[in-house]
Amino acid sequence: MSEIPTWEPSRLIRRPILRYGVFSLVVLYVATTLFTMEIDWPRVLTGFSRAGDILARMFPPSFSRWELLAKGVLESVQMALAASFFGMLLAIPLGLCAAVNIAPKPVYLVARAILALSRTFHEVIIAIFFVKIFGFGPLAGVLTLIVASMSFIGKMLAEDVENMNMGQVEAVRATGASFPRLLIYAITPQMLPRYLGVSIYRLDANIRHSTVVGIVGAGGIGQTLAASFSRYDYDFSLAILLTIISLVFLGEFFSNWVRGQLR
Repeated sequence: MSEIPTWEPSRLIRRPILRYGVFSLVVLYVATTLFTMEIDWPRVLTGFSRAGDILARMFPPSFSRWELLAKGVLESVQMALAASFFGMLLAIPLGLCAAVNIAPKPVYLVARAILALSRTFHEVIIAIFFVKIFGFGPLAGVLTLIVASMSFIGKMLAEDVENMNMGQVEAVRATGASFPRLLIYAITPQMLPRYLGVSIYRLDANIRHSTVVGIVGAGGIGQTLAASFSRYDYDFSLAILLTIISLVFLGEFFSNWVRGQLR
């Protein structure tokens, strides 16, 4: 009577020697990194007590300066909405030019280079750059989020155009339609639902990122939060953090509702 084979989970690396060798190298790398980072462990231990002191001073949260809080929240929402709107508009020509199946090769290469360059740097790095140019305030934040929105939506749009059904495009092209008509009757019907869904997601992300770029002086509630920490107003800082959490939750509910309406 033959033995019943025992089931074994699939492994990424099947050979045991190679698998344990890779695991040992990872452990060795992590240990080496911890020793070479020159971590001041006594200072780390001191930080825990300092964290406890900060948390104790945060409670209860203070909403006494609600006017300043409301101004920062309104500024963040305005930044997110303006950046999402202009980012959506700029992403359309950029995404179409970055699709290899509809754009000439030179145009495609230039558009792809713009997408790659704009997505190379984090929003905080771009915000610092615009703050140095235009100074502190929401203008730097809006420009930062426009660049981030344009690159994100543009890349998603370009990939969707490259993966679309070309049969419908060829059918419309066979009628002798010009490129604008081809865009309206063949490309837009296939791309519009995905484009709107990605744009709504980006709006939700911009609400979160508007609180981050403000920390480096690019306006919004993040700038208010950074100022409260620098003044050691930890009770007001907690009120700002709770407001940011509520704002992000509202943005999440709104984006889910809009995506539900688009289905």
